Amino acid sequence: MRMAEVGVLLDKKAAKRRWENGLNVFQHYIGEILQHAGIPFQWLDGADEIPQSRLDVLMIALDAQEEESAAKIWEFAENGGVVISFGGLNRLAVKLGYAATGAGGKGYARLPGEFGDTRLLRYLHSYPWRRISGSGHFIRETGSIHREHPEGDPLGPALIQCQVGKGIIDRWAIGIPETVVSFQQGTHPVIEDGIPALDGTGSVDDGILKADDGMEMDWELDRRQTQTGASYFAYPYADLWREVLIGHLLKRTLEKGLTLPFLDYWPDGISQVATISLDSDHNLDESAETTLDVLEECGVSATWCIIEPGYSPSVFRRIEEKGHELAFHYNAVDHDGGSWEEAEFRRQLDWWKTAAGAEAPVSNKNHYTRVEGWGELFRWCETYGILSDQTRGPSKKGNIGFLFGTCHPYFPVAWSDEQNRLYNVLEIGFLTQDLDHWNLADSSVVVPFLEQVKQVKGVAHFLFHPVHIHNQEPVRRALRKVVREAKQRGFVFWTGKQINDWERMRRNIRIEGVDEEGNVSIHSEADVEQVVVWIPLPDLKGTREDSVQKIYGVWCAKKVLPQDIKRS
Repeated sequence: MRMAEVGVLLDKKAAKRRWENGLNVFQHYIGEILQHAGIPFQWLDGADEIPQSRLDVLMIALDAQEEESAAKIWEFAENGGVVISFGGLNRLAVKLGYAATGAGGKGYARLPGEFGDTRLLRYLHSYPWRRISGSGHFIRETGSIHREHPEGDPLGPALIQCQVGKGIIDRWAIGIPETVVSFQQGTHPVIEDGIPALDGTGSVDDGILKADDGMEMDWELDRRQTQTGASYFAYPYADLWREVLIGHLLKRTLEKGLTLPFLDYWPDGISQVATISLDSDHNLDESAETTLDVLEECGVSATWCIIEPGYSPSVFRRIEEKGHELAFHYNAVDHDGGSWEEAEFRRQLDWWKTAAGAEAPVSNKNHYTRVEGWGELFRWCETYGILSDQTRGPSKKGNIGFLFGTCHPYFPVAWSDEQNRLYNVLEIGFLTQDLDHWNLADSSVVVPFLEQVKQVKGVAHFLFHPVHIHNQEPVRRALRKVVREAKQRGFVFWTGKQINDWERMRRNIRIEGVDEEGNVSIHSEADVEQVVVWIPLPDLKGTREDSVQKIYGVWCAKKVLPQDIKRS
């Protein structure tokens, strides 16, 4: 089967108009979604590039909403192409028998099982159409979206599919790329306290600006409870929407008699990863020694986020000798002697380099998940050579879990003042901290967290503080439980640096084609090993049972670098 050629249209003139007026173009994030999945594609800066692009599938990030642009998209479909839009194409609504009804806001989508998950999916941006007339183009409507609540007013179908000449136009009512961004980073800069939970378990209105002040989950609708009554955000909606987008794309290419290879998230033999990070608050040497002993007993390495003034030099040396990662723990909490400003970030980082005897750390996590604004932290990390951040996680007992909708590493997006560029900082958020601490969540959440992370093949990131590991036996037992339960489920423990290095390496791999025998050719600047490429199949004829797996709802054949793949 031939490999499908996929293009993403982001009309640069339309984007420029938005940026000049202070509006975001988070639709641009479709590129990050595809890159993280290892799906090859090309950017188009305008609809006039469509005719010479030789595409099979055209994904619309942002169209110009002009007749000339709409005509070129229509012509592409007429000639046999597949068009997929996420809340756009309003210029074609009437022609397809629909009317645009404006932004529909937040709500919940019901999707059939073909999209891999029958749970109601919360979305944060929608642009529904209403059917107004019969049309010779109509094929079907799939799913439904509901305003604000799972049982809220129906706003229309989640997905509309129309036949246009020899091709197809698919239009999602959900702005999926925007929704993913808004779950991961919020819908606005952090400038004030967030809204607390009514039951008192999530008092984010504490006068300290932090990551979870920008959370976009619903306290009542998106939390579940364990058998002990521990409340947690249960669903990684951003990851589930990624899977919907990618699965839909793969199925459309197969329907055209084409395939679209993609990369596995992890090396051959690893399905999902767990990581432990440790924040050195109070910097007691004896607490570090206790924690090192427990980690050695468990047989895992961790990422140690060191806050000023740090441990003694001998402890620094032992942490490194035991194979752990030394990382930065920026303090911007006023009552702990810190402040939120770049000069203070730089000063603390200079201290860290001297204390650790190292150059810039790979990883950072902010003390108390302290955050202000939108992209300041990521800009500072870029400026001073920090490649990965771990700040985005819960600060309260009742907002643990998937409060930012994801357990995958990702590159965050800038605000409109930076034209929504991607920051060169890999975010690896965490799920919870110090389980079984007397004032925090209990360890009944470990298994549901691990099971959900395993389902989406992400990273199960657990945060602990050595001072609590040292002082509280229940916290020590909880750490052992995390490791035991994770290993039983096939998780492999990596440090933050290992996750960062792997993710950056795999993103430098580009799949270039598939020959008639199913051999994949790739381009990579560096040597790569144990990288898995999945090739979607139309059926299972002639395949070995042990070499295929269902991913994103389609059967795929497995190829492993370097043996099964040609490198250019």
